[in-house]
Amino acid sequence: MSFSFRKTLLSASVSLAALLAANATLAQEAVFVASSNEVGIPTLDPIRATNLGRATTLIFDRLVSQAADLSFHPWLAESWEEAPDGMSWTFKLKQGVTFHNGEPFNAATVKAWLEAFKASENAYMSEAIAEVQLVDDYTVKFVMSRPEPNLLYNLSSSYMSVIEPKSFAALGENYGVTEVYGTGPFKLESFTIGQDTVLVRNDDYTWGSPLAANQGPAKIARLTIREIGEDSTAFLELKTGGVDMLLSVPADLIGEVQKEANLAVLTMPGQDVYYMPINVTKPPFDDIRVREAAAKAINQEEILASVFGGVGSVADTFLITALPESKVSDAAKIKYDPTRANALLDEAGWVMGADGVRAKDGQPLKVTLWTQSDSIFRRLTEVVQAQLKAVGIEAEITTFDSSMIRDQYKTGEQQLAVRSYNWDNADIVDWFFGGDRLGYPNVSMFNDPKAEELRAAAMTGSKNMEERVKNFTAYHEYVLTQFPMAPIYQPVDAVAYNKDRLVLPETINAPGIGPVAIMDMEVKE
Repeated sequence: MSFSFRKTLLSASVSLAALLAANATLAQEAVFVASSNEVGIPTLDPIRATNLGRATTLIFDRLVSQAADLSFHPWLAESWEEAPDGMSWTFKLKQGVTFHNGEPFNAATVKAWLEAFKASENAYMSEAIAEVQLVDDYTVKFVMSRPEPNLLYNLSSSYMSVIEPKSFAALGENYGVTEVYGTGPFKLESFTIGQDTVLVRNDDYTWGSPLAANQGPAKIARLTIREIGEDSTAFLELKTGGVDMLLSVPADLIGEVQKEANLAVLTMPGQDVYYMPINVTKPPFDDIRVREAAAKAINQEEILASVFGGVGSVADTFLITALPESKVSDAAKIKYDPTRANALLDEAGWVMGADGVRAKDGQPLKVTLWTQSDSIFRRLTEVVQAQLKAVGIEAEITTFDSSMIRDQYKTGEQQLAVRSYNWDNADIVDWFFGGDRLGYPNVSMFNDPKAEELRAAAMTGSKNMEERVKNFTAYHEYVLTQFPMAPIYQPVDAVAYNKDRLVLPETINAPGIGPVAIMDMEVKE
């Protein structure tokens, strides 16, 4: 056999091998669509962000993981021990963990990360940690300024994802935009704000949460998370094969998904609450009677049936019903009561006009009602508008792009709005009604002295979890009685996927579709 012939055969073999490798990688690619509330997120940096997307949870790991039953389990921390008086916590860290840029994860990393976290919008999550002591290379001791019974939850939060300190300092505000380095199962390939995030598998990853069957590497080699603001457009992409999974499916589209033979829906207990924030500083809502009337004009049962097809449940407090702090007195729950709403508006001097709009001192009861451009929000807002009109409040809808509405809230010019949040801890009451966060996230501009006292007791005055539940229940209940918002709806957490392309694990031991679930997902060849 001649040299040239052998060279030709070798070249053909190499080309075939490269082609097969490329096809194998292609077969392991998946495309997801982000939840609508993640559209337009400007950074993947968990320290600087006020809103995070699914991509961040895949780039970074956390010290602690949370199971479906909300119990806490190891992750980057192998174990932990709390002192009997709650004034210190000792964490044993996993060894052999490295960041995407090759830097090691160790006790010094944790100390530097928590120092950087002090500048976070979410710094309250770690502010009870007075000092981080390095016991050895893989043991840290948190010396507390006070007991923090919520510490494990905080450490399991995506906002407390462990960053790589050196690159964080070097890149500054570009960290999370142009480059980002975590220890997670995926690395960043590209990030285009408002369009997509492309992730590639971290082939060195072997330290995933024990809540997943697969601790690593991930089975998906390349994952694109697209941002599509319109739910109907996202569904069309799934239906026609342009994407493999929708990470959030509104209730009104679940039936449409189920009609397609190759598509499936997975539902889990939801962590969302849809609600109508009421700006307590803007007339006429500086009058608590008008706020209560607007809140009790909302017919949650009608919305559940007409907008969400009966999927999910009504909301009558600000917290998801899975939380013990949602168990307030029946009198504090905010429920549909048009008789009470009309009586309050009469008492406040707003007289019903022949056109169905109330007026006072020659001024009609006309207000603005803000919403975002997603189709489900527009439909919900139109129903809310009609329900307000039924008691004589004329609301003019203003629609903002989903990626821009948070900046609009910061102006404080809103009167009413329709929005949602996703969180499974009572500290969300602090986040959205704390007097030091006016505009956004405190869209209601609520700053009440008694609420601030109760807030301080809930956030910093609890020695143990029993006290914390009691204090947060009292804080939550008082906020409800001041009507800075009207609760509307609790959805289930639903995802839709192409079952001809994706294989999902039979059991997902996590509160939602995140790294635990995605580590066990497979792409069919």
